[in-house]
Amino acid sequence: MSDTDANTSGASSASRPYASSETDSGGAMGTVRAIIRRIPGPLIGLILVSIAFSYLSPYFLTYRNIINIFSQVSEIGIMAVGAALVIIIGGIDLSVGAVVALSLMFNAWLYRDFGVPFLFSSLIGLGVGAFVGLINGVLSTYGRIQPFVATLATMSACSGLALYVTNGGPVTGFPDWFTALATLRIFGLPFESLLMVTIFIIVAWWLTFRPTGRALYAIGGSEEVARLSGINTRAVKILVYVIAGLLAAVASLVLGARLDSAHPTAGVSDLLSVIAVVVIGGASLAGGSGGMLGTFIGLLIIGVLRNGMALLNVSPNLQPVVIGVAIIIAVMLDTCLGAAMLAASAVGLHDSIADAAEAMSGTGRVYTPDPATGEKYDRIYDLYKDIYPALRDHFTRLKDVVDEIS
Repeated sequence: MSDTDANTSGASSASRPYASSETDSGGAMGTVRAIIRRIPGPLIGLILVSIAFSYLSPYFLTYRNIINIFSQVSEIGIMAVGAALVIIIGGIDLSVGAVVALSLMFNAWLYRDFGVPFLFSSLIGLGVGAFVGLINGVLSTYGRIQPFVATLATMSACSGLALYVTNGGPVTGFPDWFTALATLRIFGLPFESLLMVTIFIIVAWWLTFRPTGRALYAIGGSEEVARLSGINTRAVKILVYVIAGLLAAVASLVLGARLDSAHPTAGVSDLLSVIAVVVIGGASLAGGSGGMLGTFIGLLIIGVLRNGMALLNVSPNLQPVVIGVAIIIAVMLDTCLGAAMLAASAVGLHDSIADAAEAMSGTGRVYTPDPATGEKYDRIYDLYKDIYPALRDHFTRLKDVVDEIS
């Protein structure tokens, strides 16, 4: 390369807003930031909340209390898995709590009033949950009804049916082997907690390694693009709602074994906690993002908040207020993160444009191409020189936004 080319290349590099010297000087800080960004935000929140409660109560970090936290959130965690899948595809399911009540009441009603063996009545209860999920999926796909409205309608219907089948009264007298599951320990761990963790692991594997699982993120990102790429979006969305309904029915069995009874309002009040778990875990209500790890961490945050406030004798009436504040904070952080990712992508686009223009301009000057090729390179390079100042100013402002958010 000639001296003229070297000087031109050096001048071009110096004119760019992100010189290599700045990168070298900030390399250590950039590495630290990269490591911090790899740590899930909800995990940091969980650690801080746990430290606070361990300082405020000497009973918080005991083995027995930690086991209690996992046991207390088991049915909420199972429901949250299905709710997370629905939110990933850009939907919402407001009926999960009502499905818990309906499936549990239908199960107990068949067992008590019709003498159906409890194992079969339980399977029918699971089928009821899956059927409600099927209705939600069909209404939101073929019916073209907004998921919020569709699941709000099924929530109302399920709540009414749960009260109707037993005239609003509870059902008691489950088999002893069933209620014993609530106190069963395997390797010192509650069976219901192990069941919850197993469901989380299975669904996480499905989302990560199976094409149908990965399709959920494509649908949540852009349903039209997913459809044009060959994904049967309607079938996948219906499947997700069916899974959510089925998991809500599984949660009803966990709740019924613990209470040794079926109440027509059981699980209805858990809707706020279920949505909070998913949102705090990092899933975007716009769809296309989220996962089982974040949902599990969000579940632990809700469990720790509930348990810690109970240890501190905080009124149960104030606990939903704290959870509501946590949801607001999580949504605000999600919004800021989305802006940061957009700005970071724009900065990366700027660097790519600058590198491409430098490469093209250098190629046009190092070699002696034919007139047609030389004219093409000159036209591209002249166009880049015209638009570069505006691009530089625009993307520099975006980089400042990234730095402020980081």
